[in-house]
Amino acid sequence: MGANQGILSDICSYSKEKVAVSELNVNTYFSTENMLPEKAGSTKATSLPTTLQTTACRKGDTLISNIRPYFKKIVYCEDMCGCSTDVLCFTPVQSQYAAYLFSTLYTDKFFAFMVAGSKGTKMPRGDKQQIMTYPVILPAENELEEFNAIAFPVLEQLNSNKAENKRLSALRDALLPKLMSGELDVSDIDL
Repeated sequence: MGANQGILSDICSYSKEKVAVSELNVNTYFSTENMLPEKAGSTKATSLPTTLQTTACRKGDTLISNIRPYFKKIVYCEDMCGCSTDVLCFTPVQSQYAAYLFSTLYTDKFFAFMVAGSKGTKMPRGDKQQIMTYPVILPAENELEEFNAIAFPVLEQLNSNKAENKRLSALRDALLPKLMSGELDVSDIDL
């Protein structure tokens, strides 16, 4: 086994890139408001920030709400997007670390570490310097390849399932009122 002990900053950094808010929409902007607790992903943003620019995030980045980290709000970026300053955008040092980074940050152990170092009482925030000291295993190249062979297809399937759920929800929302009002009649359908 070629794994070595390291810290989070060995496999990622915080995004320092900026993106124009005009390039974002309610599906590509993440804030603490539209990120869901208990690792449940996100919903559409209700609005965009009034600033000209915000933090840019790329496919393979991991977003974590930095306010009240005990809510465990985490999102894996599937596309180019942006996030508020209250969301930490973790960018892998190399693209092959993207899934490994997400799985490392997804653990309850990581969130407990983040909460232990948080500052403030009413609206605690994670300590960005302390977070980067989180201990991680640095996998050997072949171990990372084996992990990615499983992890990337799983992440793609999760994203596909999420898109299908949104499509089905929109279809339900369009059809249900018509069924309830009698505009659509399905009594002759043989199942």
